Amino acid sequence: MYAVIKSGGKQHQVAEGDVINVERIDDDGEVRFQPLLVVDDEGNLHFADGSVTARVVGATKGPKVQVRKFRNKTGYRRRAGHRQGYTSLHISAISTGGSGREVSSDGT
Repeated sequence: MYAVIKSGGKQHQVAEGDVINVERIDDDGEVRFQPLLVVDDEGNLHFADGSVTARVVGATKGPKVQVRKFRNKTGYRRRAGHRQGYTSLHISAISTGGSGREVSSDGT
């Protein structure tokens, strides 16, 4: 069983037991997500029902992004940097909200 969740403007495909990095979340303990899609073990699709529960593992930072500006012959130089904060989540449970829809291999 896997689910697709949305966090920080990005979509993540998750399964139980996965550890993912999402953009910084200020919550401690458990976080619940409303999934966009859940696919159970039989291949049934569940749209926008159910829930994904995750436990906050820790916080990390991404790589340093440096921006430099230079104007020729004027002595103008600027340097700026940024490191995006990320939160590590352990996916503890994925639940479906009801009966799903059976989809055949040709997508109908």
